[in-house]
Amino acid sequence: MKEFLLIFRNSTNPHANPSPEQMQERMNWMASVAAQNKLADKGNRLSATQAKTVKPGNVVTDGPYTEIKEFISGYMIVKTETIEEAIAIAQENPILKDGGNVEIRAVLQPNEKN
Repeated sequence: MKEFLLIFRNSTNPHANPSPEQMQERMNWMASVAAQNKLADKGNRLSATQAKTVKPGNVVTDGPYTEIKEFISGYMIVKTETIEEAIAIAQENPILKDGGNVEIRAVLQPNEKN
């Protein structure tokens, strides 16, 4: 099994919390992934206010999104045989209903290449 990082992004207010209904739908989705024994790490939500970006030349800017229109709101790690299987899991994420998207990245082991 390989591990894939699912990065949750949205283009709405990064400070807004999901409604109780949205949270329940997201928790149900995550429970379904766990029930398939494909959840490697449930991840966490990420702060939009306690965030900085360090750039070359010791430049530090506010937030992780000063030059993008999407906000990274959280992540989780799934374990699947293929990236296609990870895509199928991501396609069921309720964040897609709210205009968000999910980036999928393979987690490489030290001896693996891109």
